[in-house]
Amino acid sequence: MESGLWRISLKSMESNSFLAFCELNHDLRVELSVAGDMTFIQPQDMVTAQRDAEVVVQLGTWARVTGGGRSFGSSTVFFLPDGSALSPDAGWISKPRIAALTKEERQGFLRLCPEFVIEVMSPTDRLPVAQQKMRNWIANGAELGWLIDGDGMRVYVFRKNGEVRIVTGDHIDGEGPVEGFRLDLAAIWEGA
Repeated sequence: MESGLWRISLKSMESNSFLAFCELNHDLRVELSVAGDMTFIQPQDMVTAQRDAEVVVQLGTWARVTGGGRSFGSSTVFFLPDGSALSPDAGWISKPRIAALTKEERQGFLRLCPEFVIEVMSPTDRLPVAQQKMRNWIANGAELGWLIDGDGMRVYVFRKNGEVRIVTGDHIDGEGPVEGFRLDLAAIWEGA
């Protein structure tokens, strides 16, 4: 077990098999890597859950007010172009991309990558593993990703051009697909 996660390697796991597994085990949070490794994600501790909820509320409120897209929480699984199935702690998809989906495509797991993702590290997460997940999001089409290290009071900003920078302070401003979004970090740092 690594960082509180259980991993099972299923090299022949296909999206339909993964879907069937998830339907039978709907109470589990599971992700699928491109290599076919299933990761069972443990329940969150109080501080991480509070940070996660704060991110989802702020992004969701902004999305509703601006009307330019929809936000999603950690219970949403996205099938990515590389064959992996991941769940961000928070994600955002623009209205035009949502409108392009058929009714059938909107049901079940979405087969696309959010334009913007946020991952919130828990105390058991290892930074290199969390950073690799962010690189996977970017490689699969996310334009912008924020990896929040609440205990370290910093945000790693991942851009589609491969640039990574670190932001500290009491807020972070969106860019690209989420231009105009401002995440108040003070509420997230409170748990540190």
